[in-house]
Amino acid sequence: MPLPYYVSPEQMMKDKAEYARKGIARGKAIVTLEYRDGVLLLAENPSTLLHKISEIYDRIAFAGVGKYNEFENLRVAGVRHADIKGYSYSRGDVTAKSLANAYSQALGNIFTQDIKPFEVEVLVAEVGDSNGTKNEIYHILYDGTIEDEKNYAAMGGQSDEIRRYLKDTRLRGRGQAGRPRPHGDAEQDAHRARPRGRRPGPRQGAPHVPPHPGRGAPSAPRRRHVVPPCLNSCSRSPALLG
Repeated sequence: MPLPYYVSPEQMMKDKAEYARKGIARGKAIVTLEYRDGVLLLAENPSTLLHKISEIYDRIAFAGVGKYNEFENLRVAGVRHADIKGYSYSRGDVTAKSLANAYSQALGNIFTQDIKPFEVEVLVAEVGDSNGTKNEIYHILYDGTIEDEKNYAAMGGQSDEIRRYLKDTRLRGRGQAGRPRPHGDAEQDAHRARPRGRRPGPRQGAPHVPPHPGRGAPSAPRRRHVVPPCLNSCSRSPALLG
């Protein structure tokens, strides 16, 4: 009787992590920057049909890099999770932190239990409201690890190079009293941070600003050149979040 094939748990986790990182590195970068009026998300995306940045809920944005069908499943599951929680309890109970925790559990379970891990990294950003709450940016890795980002974040191909640039230049140019820079300066920083040597594709970005006065729970506005995917008519996909 042949012996079953054995791989040590350490080697299996190492191989899964290397496989996921290689897939993510092939994706084009996404840059996230805090600016004076909100949060800027900028993606290098050569496709006019597939979108890497989307709105999940009021003042909450989603960005994914890696294998499109995998982070699109996560996005759709996040929309459903937020809608059900907001309908069952309160719209104020839907936060970027709760979504990031749900994504972390889903990706962690897939990484440890399935043979093939998801080749994705996702980011969830929430803009502070008029009550003085601060912006929140959460970066969730392929194995479920959550990183609480401050001021800026980058993921995808050559993300380490982008982070070094932002650390060296952006924070040095912050406004008076440590306040973030205006939207125009933040967008210029994001463009300069993109890796050199590649022809950039069409831009896709969605700056978020504080709520519009007179409306209790507005949706984050979208820039004119962006057409995010419809949140209500998206295709059915397996629910990854509880």
